[in-house]
Amino acid sequence: MPVWLRDYSWRQTDSAVYLSLPLRGVRATPANIFCTDQYLKVSIPPFLFEAVLYAPIDDTNSTAKIGNGIIFFTLYKKEMAMWDSLMIENANKEKLQYLRENAILKAHEKAKEEAEAKKVTKQEHKKYALEATMKLEAAERKRVEDLKEQERQKVTRELELWKNQQKDIERQKRIQGEEELHQAVEQLRERKKDKINKPRIPNDRSSKTRVKPTKGPGSDSMFSDNLKEEQLPAPRSAGTIKINFTSRVFPTALRESRVAEEEEWLHKQAEARRTINADLSELEDLKEEEKNPDWLKDKGNKMFATGDYLAAVNAYNLAVRLNNKLPVLYLNRAACHLKLRNLHKAIEDSSKALELLTPPVPDNENARVKAYVRRGTAFCQLELYAEERF
Repeated sequence: MPVWLRDYSWRQTDSAVYLSLPLRGVRATPANIFCTDQYLKVSIPPFLFEAVLYAPIDDTNSTAKIGNGIIFFTLYKKEMAMWDSLMIENANKEKLQYLRENAILKAHEKAKEEAEAKKVTKQEHKKYALEATMKLEAAERKRVEDLKEQERQKVTRELELWKNQQKDIERQKRIQGEEELHQAVEQLRERKKDKINKPRIPNDRSSKTRVKPTKGPGSDSMFSDNLKEEQLPAPRSAGTIKINFTSRVFPTALRESRVAEEEEWLHKQAEARRTINADLSELEDLKEEEKNPDWLKDKGNKMFATGDYLAAVNAYNLAVRLNNKLPVLYLNRAACHLKLRNLHKAIEDSSKALELLTPPVPDNENARVKAYVRRGTAFCQLELYAEERF
């Protein structure tokens, strides 16, 4: 049987009731107190205090302070008036039972409403977090686009400036060439004029060794134009030039290629072939195109676009087995895991993509933004708001 606590004191004003309930050497906690608008109960086994209040109170703003061996209640009245007593007097058992059950029912309804309110608040917070993430992603995308546009304008201005400089250089060269040509023509004219005006008197020695007069009329004249040179250079001898070309895997010439990039591509192809040969027992039924990671990536993208996320994950899994150094495979698979609610796998794939996207450079900026956004979305859906740190 419970021991009823009847040693209490109370006083009141027009707006509030002050109740002091002494405790008999027991320790009370807020869990021992139950209060509604017209029902108050304190249960500390084996002690029990129960009161069906005289009039309704504001149980939301009312308070209870525990300390110094007492519980001090401050109960605010809903209507300002003086009470004749603290509890309803001369009430039969049926009425008290009805009031007690009604108070418990109201408490359950209030708890349910509070739970619904918390659920709605939680959904609103989740929606706000998602909207904030989308805004951040849109802002970051706009910032990247602005940077691209600024860079494009800068390159365009530099190209126009270079073109103008080249035009000026070509114009100066053309003017200089025309001047040099004009000078050369003038010099040639002067030389020709000097030759015409200056008579040539060849000596006997030069006439014998260098020139031979032609036969015919006027052949005896020393100023004849029909003089022929006796000594002419011999024609060039024919020969063969042998040319050897360096063996090349790529069709372009060596001087036009990028050796480092070609070596990297050949290394990746060799690694992919080794992976395919290692898993030949599992991949022997695949077509040749299905053993290409790029083809599998495109296939997964098409399946993702049609909503077949499981098939897309399978395509990305096979592509990762063939080449595990492509960050885009992990990024796309993380997106599929987000759709399938595989949040931990989405976090793992996003983190792996960030590891491969190092060092951070402008060329992989968009990919890194996607990885951070998808990992942050997964953390938000897991309610791990403090885990994602950039």
